Amino acid sequence: MTHELGRLEDLPKDYVQDLRDLNLVPLWPSLRGVLPPTIPTRQTKPTHWPYSSIKPLLLKAGELTPIEKAERRVLVLANPGHGLDKMQASAAMYLGMQLLMPGEWAPSHRHTPNAVRMIVEGEGAYTTVDGEKCPMSRGDLILTPTGLWHEHGHDGTDPVIWLDVLDLPLVYYMEASYHVNGERQTIHPGQSQQQYGHGGVAPTKVFERSKKAYPMLRYAWTDAKAALQAMASDDPSLQAVQVTYINPETGADAENILGFYALMLRPGQSLRLPARSPAQVFHVIEGAVQAQIVDHQFKLVEADTCCAPGYEAVTLTNLHADKASFLFIADESPLHRKLGVYENRG
Repeated sequence: MTHELGRLEDLPKDYVQDLRDLNLVPLWPSLRGVLPPTIPTRQTKPTHWPYSSIKPLLLKAGELTPIEKAERRVLVLANPGHGLDKMQASAAMYLGMQLLMPGEWAPSHRHTPNAVRMIVEGEGAYTTVDGEKCPMSRGDLILTPTGLWHEHGHDGTDPVIWLDVLDLPLVYYMEASYHVNGERQTIHPGQSQQQYGHGGVAPTKVFERSKKAYPMLRYAWTDAKAALQAMASDDPSLQAVQVTYINPETGADAENILGFYALMLRPGQSLRLPARSPAQVFHVIEGAVQAQIVDHQFKLVEADTCCAPGYEAVTLTNLHADKASFLFIADESPLHRKLGVYENRG
């Protein structure tokens, strides 16, 4: 049964004013706006951010603004559906392209939003997270989870650029977003990747389990790519050659709000991803891909990024007929599952 609901303008003006004086609002004129039928209202629009356009502007920012004035030299990949001033790619995801020049140091701080870094270009830089020095190479994924001290340094000779992915819009909406500045960290010996970066095995904690909520901080692209290639070789019929970045102690998602994945498309392959409730971000690590999102068609080359709203199927096509293409994907699945609103509509 459907019927037309009453409108605000149908009510006497003095009655509406009496409500407002008491900070009251009638629900029924806005009910369909917050509870639309069948499918949610989504502000996230299919959007493409070409790296070839971003990089010159980011390098220009390096000339215009010293790191001391910027703290983090970032160009935000803002979704026009949310408004550029909101600085968000989707309801729960923030994206930014960050630049670090040779010899620079981005000072230590910690904050409530979770963050990851997907390395786009350059060598010689590193992120120190909770005392662990994580080298940066193209395609590496580095975690800087909520509350952990982190800083960035660069001992190399060329600019290094990476893609930041944070759950900042959600944490900000919750009125829980803040940061604290800190001192330069002391580097601790050892790397979590050496302990946990081998599929199927983890250190045996005979006397005591790790107290760290995030025991592995750097996920090397060489390992992820090798896993994808092995999967593809082992099962030629497998359509979705994809791995999930996980917490090696628990098997859960690497972070607790956003999900992160690496996907391989075989030469010439076209893959339809089903319509699911979370929004998604796609970033090309290697190769070239065509993304069909609603009525938008984006050609993505290496280091390009795009996003798709939730509840929409996405078709990805490898534009190379003779070699594989590889993508990094971020989405809101862990959040949706925790809230009990996750849907896969096929």
